[in-house]
Amino acid sequence: MRADARWRLAAVALLLPLAAASCRQGMYDQAKYEPYEESALFPNGSSARPIPAGTVPRGGLMEDRVWSTGIEEGGEFAALPVPVTPELLARGRDRFDVFCAPCHDRVGNGDGMIVRRGYLRPPSYHTARLRDAPDGYLFDVITRGFGQMPSYASQVPAADRWAIVAYIRALQVSQDTGLGDLPPELRRAAVAELGPPPGPTPGGAEAPGGPAAVPGPPAAAGPGEETDSP
Repeated sequence: MRADARWRLAAVALLLPLAAASCRQGMYDQAKYEPYEESALFPNGSSARPIPAGTVPRGGLMEDRVWSTGIEEGGEFAALPVPVTPELLARGRDRFDVFCAPCHDRVGNGDGMIVRRGYLRPPSYHTARLRDAPDGYLFDVITRGFGQMPSYASQVPAADRWAIVAYIRALQVSQDTGLGDLPPELRRAAVAELGPPPGPTPGGAEAPGGPAAVPGPPAAAGPGEETDSP
C-alpha cells in the first residue's frame, strides 16, 4: 500500500470518532421543549400539556376496591382476598425480610436492626391488638403508612402486600402455638430437632416455664420508644 493511502486511512480512523461524537451532541441539542418551558404554541403559554381527566398510571386503575385498598365498600377492613398457599407464604416471607424486618425483625417482635441503632421501636405483631386486627388493617397500614412507618405503596405492589399480610399471620401463629397444638408428624419433627419439652416435676407440678411452645429467635431489648405503627 502506498504511503499516501496509509495516511488517508489513518486520518479517516481519527475523524470517525469525532464525527460520531458530534452526531450524538447534535441529537442532545436538537430543538425540543425542556420541562415546563414556555411556549407560544398553546394558549396558556406552557409547553407542558395538562393530564387528561381520568388518567391513571399503568397498574393504578384499582378496579377491585378490596384488592387495592383492603377496605370493603361499607368501610370495614377486608379479610385476606386470596387463598393461603405455600407459594404465597414464601413470597410474603421474601418481601417481609426485605421491607419489614429492618424494623420489625424477622419474627415480628419489633427489634429490627435499625431499631437497635436508635429508630423508634414498633409494637410486636404478637400483641393481642395486632393478633386480633383484621387483615385489611395490616394491608392498609402497609399501603398508607401509620405513625413512624411510611407508605410502601410505591415500593410494594398490592399482590406482595397481601402476601406480606399472610406471612405476618403465619408469624403470629408460630409464636402463639404450643407443641401440643401441632399435628403428630410435625410434633415428632419438632422434638427431634429441638429436644423434648419440659416434663412435670417429681411432685407432679408443671416444670418452670409451663407447656413448651415452639420457640423463635430471642428478642433482645432495643433502644427507643414503642410507636403506634404496626
